Amino acid sequence: MIIPEKLKKGDEIRVIAPARSLSLLSEENIELATEKLEREGFKVTFSKNCRETDIFRSSSIQSRIEDIHEAFRDKNVKAIFTVLGGFNSNQLLKYLDYDLIKNNPKILCGYSDITVLANAITAKTDLVTYSGLHFATWGMKKEFEYNLEYFKKCLTSEDEFLVESSKTWSDDVWFLDQENRKIEENTGFVFLHKGTAEGKIIGGNLCTLNLLTGTEFMPDLSNSILFIEDDDLVGSSFDVEFDRNLQSLIQQSNFGKIKGIVIGRFQRKTEMTLEKLKYIIETKKELKNIPIIANVDFGHTNPIITFPIGGTIKLAVDDEKIELKIIKH
Repeated sequence: MIIPEKLKKGDEIRVIAPARSLSLLSEENIELATEKLEREGFKVTFSKNCRETDIFRSSSIQSRIEDIHEAFRDKNVKAIFTVLGGFNSNQLLKYLDYDLIKNNPKILCGYSDITVLANAITAKTDLVTYSGLHFATWGMKKEFEYNLEYFKKCLTSEDEFLVESSKTWSDDVWFLDQENRKIEENTGFVFLHKGTAEGKIIGGNLCTLNLLTGTEFMPDLSNSILFIEDDDLVGSSFDVEFDRNLQSLIQQSNFGKIKGIVIGRFQRKTEMTLEKLKYIIETKKELKNIPIIANVDFGHTNPIITFPIGGTIKLAVDDEKIELKIIKH
């Protein structure tokens, strides 16, 4: 794998919009996010077309491709952050210049719909990409400390690090009301199957990752630790939707060679309980002999870790403890 250089103070971060446009953010959010990144010592620049918007609150394929290529081509840019997620990053995959990207390796970070972009780039170039904070997330005033801690551990240091559960979490629309947040105590990681494993990280948003199935852009699942989460768009139908999306992934070639599964925390509106999740997992014989944990800090709640797609992780689960250690990132 090709691991991009870590960020250091003074580095330029380019903000791009491969899914939804920067125009969705309030000027206050943009200013707060920019100021917070600048306080960490980074220079923030914006791609030429990131404010364009169309009926999908996105922009043309040509504009988005132009911005991605320019960000990778620009020698001054050390990291590329996405504005937000969305629904249409997979439109871009066949138009990307993967040789350009491979020959100019740098950090690419985002989550949700960015799952297709990150995993496709990793599959086509062997470049480690990152599931983590959007640019928009940096506009959060409160409950940001855990986000920043794991951003730094993953993107500013080469040291191995343990992933530990956050003490609190939230599933509120924080950007609409920054002062009145609903913060809850976190119960921590839960195990579904015990065992130990080491492998490369593949995944992110489950239904988005499944958009890659049957294409040249799907990563090889061999020797992987699969990270999966999903949002609450389907509401109370979430359990059956999660089940069939997981089943679809299980039916991919080389799924039998995965080493373990790490599941991100669910949103409240999904109505997913531990009992439902256990039932789904136990109905799938392909999952019987691998370690599986859930309620990990990534997905569509806050806070979230930053983790390397294509990087290496160790997972150890027994009666005494759950240990997640990211080794190569």
